[in-house]
Amino acid sequence: MRRFRKPKLIPLLEQKPPSLLPQLSPIPNPSLPKPPQHPSPPPSPILTLSHTSNHTHLLTFIKTHIKNPPLSPKTLLHFLKSKLHHHPTFTHFDFHVFNWASSVDSFRHDHSTFEWMACTLATTDRFAELGHLISFMVSNPCPCSDGIFSCPRTEPIFKFAISAYCRVGRLGDAVGAFDSMRKLIDGKPSVVVYNIVINGFVKCGAHDKALGFYEKMGRDRVRGDVFTFNILISSYCRNSQFGLALELFKEMREKGCSPNVVSFNTLIKGFFRERKFEDGIEMAYEMIEFGCKFSSVTCEILVDGLCREGRVEEACALLIDFSRKGVLPRLYDYYGLVEVLCGKRNSGRALEVVDELWRTGNVPSLIACTTLVEGLRRSARIDEALEVMERMLEEGMVPDIVTFNCLLQDLCNSGRTEEADNLRLLSSSKGLELDGMAYTILVSGYSREGKKKDVKMVVDEMLDMGFIPDLATYNRLVDG
Repeated sequence: MRRFRKPKLIPLLEQKPPSLLPQLSPIPNPSLPKPPQHPSPPPSPILTLSHTSNHTHLLTFIKTHIKNPPLSPKTLLHFLKSKLHHHPTFTHFDFHVFNWASSVDSFRHDHSTFEWMACTLATTDRFAELGHLISFMVSNPCPCSDGIFSCPRTEPIFKFAISAYCRVGRLGDAVGAFDSMRKLIDGKPSVVVYNIVINGFVKCGAHDKALGFYEKMGRDRVRGDVFTFNILISSYCRNSQFGLALELFKEMREKGCSPNVVSFNTLIKGFFRERKFEDGIEMAYEMIEFGCKFSSVTCEILVDGLCREGRVEEACALLIDFSRKGVLPRLYDYYGLVEVLCGKRNSGRALEVVDELWRTGNVPSLIACTTLVEGLRRSARIDEALEVMERMLEEGMVPDIVTFNCLLQDLCNSGRTEEADNLRLLSSSKGLELDGMAYTILVSGYSREGKKKDVKMVVDEMLDMGFIPDLATYNRLVDG
């Protein structure tokens, strides 16, 4: 239960004595803070004012838009958000105006003004002012806290500030804000706030401090969630303490916290880094038994890791098995595996893998198909390359014109110009924009086969498409 505390005013910025204030205005005239060192965006030269002139214009601007006393948090918030925040000259005086409002008789900031000011200072990296704001909030809590319970918006406000501190590596300030928050809220902080601080330590390489804060979390009787454990498991792996990562994973399950795909991915990657490939694969099958769905990242870790070690066939078998079990993610792009196989002149196996995965619903990407067509061409497997190209087009995958023209050339060189022309007609119907080279290849192919009627038909179509600049070119093409 909280005791009633009379709000105590702590000036956030230096104020001038009342005797120096204008007598005809209800608005105080405190000394203006200096603008930020790097205002963004910088004020236009036309709007740049002297210190005195700036101050006078600011007072006029405030009196123009805040006309009806007494000042309320709602009125102030509207002024800060809708008027001051978008002003090209005065936007960086938002904290000054916020501070001025706290000196007005009968006015108290509430969680709405605190929250807006904290978010604004944090997002603009004004951390010195943010520290002043936090101190002010501790001494002058939201009016919601005047009763038995604290304001429910206190923790979200501090959470935003703590997150901002962690983002820029000001971990001491983050911990200080966390301790201040604990004094204001009812009960224990949420696990989310602990996670933010722990993750901040991990990102800055302070692994021991992250563990220390996790221990503090335990002493505070706050149970870690899956994100807490994932952060620490990842930190153990980064610090080459994979054995401890496994122990924490075990502790996680003993405490009734179910691991997610990130937990498993981190450990699989750790096993592969330790060159324990069988254990990593076994962990993947444990995911299946646990009912945890694979992500594309899971497959990338497994396939890329095995391929780097030259265990390409094992990677192929693994993907096919996953596909047959129905656990291979539909969006997983196995282009990398196809590229490795084709690079090793094993386009036949690449075709088998693609065909199997495609048959079970894992459609390859355009780049995977293109790579496969190129691999089959280099291996002189023109029939299979043609089948893949036709299947691509039927599935709505439009190839690049270079790969398409190369396949046309291979077909024409093999005396199969009619098949090449049929492929041209199919590709056009599916949206492929043919260039002059494609038609030239067909003309050359028909000419070599002595099919003058087909030559003229293609040349006439070239003329209609604008690919023939003059009559001489037309005659040359028709004559072969």
